[in-house]
Amino acid sequence: MSGFQPYEIIVPQSGSAGENIVVIADHASNHVPDGIELGIAPDVMTQHVAIDIGVAEVTRALCEAIGCGAVLARVSRLVIDFNREEGAPGLIPLTSDGIAIPGNAAAEPEERLAAYYRPYHGAVAEMLASVDNPFILSLHSFTPQLATRPDEPRPWDIGILYNRDDRAARIAIPLLAETGLHVGDQLPYAGTLLNATMNRHAEAPGRPYLGVEMRQDHVSYPAGAARIAEILAPVAIACRNSLA
Repeated sequence: MSGFQPYEIIVPQSGSAGENIVVIADHASNHVPDGIELGIAPDVMTQHVAIDIGVAEVTRALCEAIGCGAVLARVSRLVIDFNREEGAPGLIPLTSDGIAIPGNAAAEPEERLAAYYRPYHGAVAEMLASVDNPFILSLHSFTPQLATRPDEPRPWDIGILYNRDDRAARIAIPLLAETGLHVGDQLPYAGTLLNATMNRHAEAPGRPYLGVEMRQDHVSYPAGAARIAEILAPVAIACRNSLA
């Protein structure tokens, strides 16, 4: 696609409550760029394997409410996963939650890295460099039930992920629990394993951040996304105030 940008930028509003908060949404889109054939049924593109359901809506609600900035992916994670290191397994997935992605078998990794992955991470780096003392809010969402693990319940409403830097997590977890949410600490995933974007743009340069996984059935409809954004806004501000 000529001139296609694999990211969307929302510029933070100067003087707003969230002027130095930046939301990073690695999996906000299910878009497949022209020229790529994944070889899967159309309905798969509406499922959790293709997009973090609700993340774009929560991100936009936060930006509107507190004036924070954002970088949202505009390419499906089935094309290339921005939350993986270059060369990592799953960067261009061949399967996801039991669904085969046959069109990726012949993919040229370097082409997708050059066209989508590196420009996206370049945009994240540029956004963060343009903000004084940025605080990063990394937003993802998780399915309440993996098809390949039907015997593993996922009861959490929201999860907080981190690798080595748990400063914001320690602030956010009790604040979120006070709202009545069932909060997972390194659940349903561990940030020690799945934290590539934050390792690169937050932990490596020493920027404070909060990694959030939202349960998809809570944010898959407008009122639910608005509710979670309303809960997250003061939590992000409290973390920023303490750390940024």
